[in-house]
Amino acid sequence: MTVSPTFSADMVAAMERAAMPDFARWQRMVYATGGCAQPVRLHGERLTLDSRTGEVLDVYRTADEPTGFLLTACGNRRASRCPACSAVYKDDTYHLIISGLRGGKGVPEEVSGHPRVFATFTAPSFGAVHAHREQAGKTRPCRPRRDHPVCPHGRPEGCGRKHDRDDPQVGQPLCVDCYDYIGAVLWNAHAGALWREFTKTMPSVLARLLGVTRAALRRTVRLSYAKVAEYQARGLVHFHAVIRLDGPDGPTDRPPDGVSVELLDRALRQAAQQSAVRVTDGPSLTVRWGDQLDVRPVYVSPDLDGVSDQRVAAYVAKYATKGAESAGTVDRPIRQPWEIARLKVSEHARRMIYTCFSLADLPPYRELLLRQWSHMLGYRGHFSTKSRHYSITLGDLRQVRADYRAEQARILLGLPDPDPDKTLTVAEWRYAGSGLRNGEPFWAELARQRIATARRTARDRDKHVA
Repeated sequence: MTVSPTFSADMVAAMERAAMPDFARWQRMVYATGGCAQPVRLHGERLTLDSRTGEVLDVYRTADEPTGFLLTACGNRRASRCPACSAVYKDDTYHLIISGLRGGKGVPEEVSGHPRVFATFTAPSFGAVHAHREQAGKTRPCRPRRDHPVCPHGRPEGCGRKHDRDDPQVGQPLCVDCYDYIGAVLWNAHAGALWREFTKTMPSVLARLLGVTRAALRRTVRLSYAKVAEYQARGLVHFHAVIRLDGPDGPTDRPPDGVSVELLDRALRQAAQQSAVRVTDGPSLTVRWGDQLDVRPVYVSPDLDGVSDQRVAAYVAKYATKGAESAGTVDRPIRQPWEIARLKVSEHARRMIYTCFSLADLPPYRELLLRQWSHMLGYRGHFSTKSRHYSITLGDLRQVRADYRAEQARILLGLPDPDPDKTLTVAEWRYAGSGLRNGEPFWAELARQRIATARRTARDRDKHVA
């Protein structure tokens, strides 16, 4: 007796999709997107014309495709939304950071000799939370208290447990009634403004330490930085920043003698202490940085007393693809209040989301758009930013990639060289939907894994050759 294998519904759908006549072309499109988890479907056409005669040199229409559409990558930076596109974003961020530390991609190698530090800015405390603590490589008790005190709500103010890093209790308040949820949400909402205040304060502090005026400082020193936001387990953002001092012309210009890492460290700490955002609408509120400020010199060699540039770049790139979901919340906007109770989130995150909705309709906080950013626990700033002169931009990196692909397509089609004086490209695209249809996620994930394996193999080979 022959027993037929039993396949899951997803596998049956994947096999049915592979049997469709347009599968081969659809699969090539998916590989072109890198295995995107939620690709965008487009309708439209592109014409390449001879700009002098008007002759049509090439025509591409999605109506001629077996699929009837063209796929393009979603470009989402979040690993939780699209592993394929987030991997590209991570690599781009790495190259953006590392080029500003050791040169390359238009930045001179001499930039590696400029004073630079890796700084972490944290939020203040809004209440005691459970924490993973280590000392000499050993996990220590969370909040040991010998006298076992209790808070006004009758809950213990201490915790003697040894929490692992991935313990779901890490970041959760010891007492939810003692925790200042309003303060925490409003701090997140103003964290971006606090960072801007810090960048405006730094030149004044530097000028004072150097004994010059602001005008004279602009003629001698330029501040450059790149930063990324990361969520702590307690649901508050903190910022990791690479901060560098250049001469007045940027990375091509070395700062004058006397401008050192030690000076940058002092200026940074003083500027962080002085930075504040005063919120005048509603109850009086002053937003400041927390007491914990970590500043480490960045060196090319990992053997020096600091942190290596490669490690810094990898660290920043890693967190550029993460969002508030790492703090126990969701990665999509929450539209209605009734959705909150059904969310698969930590109770701490749920209370912060409820707080966002509760404050959103109050007149003093309407401009903060807290309901719109409730899934971000109130934070509404960009996750990664940089100053203009730090290094190359993400847009430049993407354009180089797009130009390369266009050149490969031109060679494949036998089209003439793209001379703007001789050829003209006219295109019209319309949105036709997004996401993968029934049976397609299996093949998209397979494509992503194969591409990731090929890239990893190539990197390992390059390291071996080097």
